[in-house]
Amino acid sequence: MTRTARAYTNIALIKYWGKKNKQLKLPYTNSLSLTLDRFYTDTTATIINEDHDVVYLNEQLLNDSQNKRILNYLDTVRKFYSFKDHFQINSINHVPTSAGFASSASGFAALAAAINETKQLNLTRRELSILARNGSGSASRSIYGGFVEWEAGTDNESSFAVPIDEHPEIDLSLLSVVINKSTKKISSTTGMENSVKSSPFYSNWVTLVASEIEEIKQAIAQKDVQKIGEISEHNAMSMHALTLSADPSFTYFEPETIQIIQLIKEMRQKGILAYATIDAGPNVKIICTKESLPKVQTYIKQQLSNVTTVVANIGSGIQYI
Repeated sequence: MTRTARAYTNIALIKYWGKKNKQLKLPYTNSLSLTLDRFYTDTTATIINEDHDVVYLNEQLLNDSQNKRILNYLDTVRKFYSFKDHFQINSINHVPTSAGFASSASGFAALAAAINETKQLNLTRRELSILARNGSGSASRSIYGGFVEWEAGTDNESSFAVPIDEHPEIDLSLLSVVINKSTKKISSTTGMENSVKSSPFYSNWVTLVASEIEEIKQAIAQKDVQKIGEISEHNAMSMHALTLSADPSFTYFEPETIQIIQLIKEMRQKGILAYATIDAGPNVKIICTKESLPKVQTYIKQQLSNVTTVVANIGSGIQYI
């Protein structure tokens, strides 16, 4: 049996930055995200009569060093559900890989869902979220659409994502400003480890996230896009402050990243609703309304002609195609 699953990326509005359990990918804090309709991964899982797995990414056969993370994950799935089948995995990634666009979130969510269907595991969405989390922490959130919270938990069974509002009727759009599609020099995993280990402000971060999660959930319930933007921007800057205060200090920002942050502030001074959120990469996502979106897009392109902009709206959860 063969099934293909599609999972969309999510952008964390309240960030996940730091693991208290590396093996199970348990975070120190809860996080809250918005699933997007623009970037996604399609993954097909086929059971094969072999003693090893075969993995294709974007129609290219991966060698053992390239697909080590996926092979380890497939071993984990076999152990969890006590079967010995091996798979051919065909994954098409409609996301810039390792550039701060949550390619691992959509990738492992789609992979978990495809295996669930192919093996007829009949997992609930909560169980599927747990399975996806074992591949990539943020993948736990891509099981659902709309606004999603990942509950940190204390063990494998208690760390999963839950939907807050999968079909929110809210006037919110997101403009992704692509500065660099290249693989980042410092992976998210390494960046988190360095921040947790050496930033003197990490304990403050844990306290801040707990507070901002509650604040943004209230703003979502009130459909207050400005408040959502304010909280998201502050949380993102606080996360990147951890990288700057690590020892040794590092940053995912590039000169254009700083420039776009300044342009967003200029737009707000002109009465245009725009707020920044930035994951572990240089690319900036701008939270805006459908009314402010064309103004934001025009302003960015006038000031920075060398960047690419992509409009994303609120996306759905796992689909089977």
